[in-house]
Order: sequence, then structure tokens, then C-alpha cells
Amino acid sequence: MKHDELGDVYCSVARTWSIIGERWTMLILRECFRGERRYDHFRSKLGLGSNVLNDRLRLLTERGVLERVRYQDHPARHEYRLTAKGADLYPVLVAVMAWGDRYENDVPPVTLVHRACGHAADARLTCGHCGEPLGWRDMTAEFAPGAW
Repeated sequence: MKHDELGDVYCSVARTWSIIGERWTMLILRECFRGERRYDHFRSKLGLGSNVLNDRLRLLTERGVLERVRYQDHPARHEYRLTAKGADLYPVLVAVMAWGDRYENDVPPVTLVHRACGHAADARLTCGHCGEPLGWRDMTAEFAPGAW
């Protein structure tokens, strides 16, 4: 199955991966979460070629993850802002970062600090009902009709 065919599969992981699973997409989103919005910043910070960056930004705007907003008329220039749909990817990025900190870096390159209390924050999956921490063995999957 090709990457672009994942969006047609009745599976939330496959459909999500069809949007965020390309090589540079999460790094573009990382920059957005850092407050960056401009094409030139993405290009210089990530070292991407125009064709790759244009393709990723086009996909993210078409799928509603980013919004393309004009900030200058002459010449016309646009910036890319996270939508609510894009902002909802923050826990995904933090989870990927936590995994990399645990298994791929001796010293984490970045520490996320909770603004309200000033302490380092860590990624945790908890039950939305009772607040208990969750691991994969604490879950079961109930499939919708026609799934899998």
C-alpha cells in the first residue's frame, strides 16, 4: 500500500499517518509549536528544499492542520498558523519527543516546563474518566462495525 492510500483506510492510525507521516511534517509542526509561522524560517531552520516544503505545507493546509494567512501584500507573503486541528497534535509531538528522550538521547535536548508551576512536565497518558495512568496493557479495543 502506498502512503497516499492510507487516507482511504478505515483506521484512525492509517488516516492520521497519511497526514503527519511524511519525513519532515512533524518537524514543521514542531516549529509551529515553537511559534514560527514563516516559510523562510521553516526552510532555513530545517534545510528543506522548496519542493518538499511546498508539498508539506500544501498538504497540511488542505487537511486543515495549518491555515495559510497573508501578512504582506507587496510582494504577497503568507504565514502558516496552527488551526485547532493542528494544535490537537501537540500531545502526539510531545509523546514522540518523550520517546526520543528516553531511548535516543543520553541528555534530552529540550525540557518542557509547565508555565503555571515552573516545573518540568512529562508526557503521560491518563484515563479521561478516572485520571489513572494508562499503558498499552491497560486498554482493550472495541471495534466499530466495518473496522478491521
